[in-house]
Amino acid sequence: MDTEAEHARSVPEGFIPLNPYSPSGSTVEAAQAFHEIMDRRRTVRMFSDRPVPREAIEHCVMAAGTAPSGAHKQPWRFVVVGEPELKSRIREAAEAEEREFYGRRASDEWLDDLRPFGTDANKPFLEIAPWIIVVFKLMKTDDGGQVYYANESIGIATGMLLAALHNSGLATLTHTPSPMGFLKEVLGRPDNERPYLVIPCGYPAGDAVVPELQRKPLDQISVWHE
Repeated sequence: MDTEAEHARSVPEGFIPLNPYSPSGSTVEAAQAFHEIMDRRRTVRMFSDRPVPREAIEHCVMAAGTAPSGAHKQPWRFVVVGEPELKSRIREAAEAEEREFYGRRASDEWLDDLRPFGTDANKPFLEIAPWIIVVFKLMKTDDGGQVYYANESIGIATGMLLAALHNSGLATLTHTPSPMGFLKEVLGRPDNERPYLVIPCGYPAGDAVVPELQRKPLDQISVWHE
């Protein structure tokens, strides 16, 4: 008979028993409910300046920090900016890069693909949104150690961050000014960190609008072998 004591003795050194999450409803009900929440997520460029409690952002960042990573090196740093002067500096530098992008760097095809979204080099949301989360990728650990699958790891963590922010009732934008080296200088980050993504977040403006888009259906995004 497998008693609790025998089970405890069977746990290898350095391991702990799994404490799994169990939803209150069925697996299908839980999956459907989460899908319905995430199906309302949209990229937003019209933010309210309504304050967002720091504690809410902290919990979302901690949720992102639960992501799996190569050899558990956790190669991410979330630099959270709420200081108005610093947000203004980020906007100024980002818009300088964006003017280059829209004026010289982007191909005609790329610009055509962006046209339905109405984007341009002006990025007022970088000052209006109460928080900007700048995601940095660690090229080495803080003590100089190796990291593994850094792109995959930080991509997963960023996706979880976006889901956590949306689940909290907050709107987000994934902003990728290119190149992003200015963020390292503006934010005073060390040599082992590389800018990965800029995420303004806050409550959406009361009159916020988003492009009318259709997401690909299940049969176009999945292949099943049963």
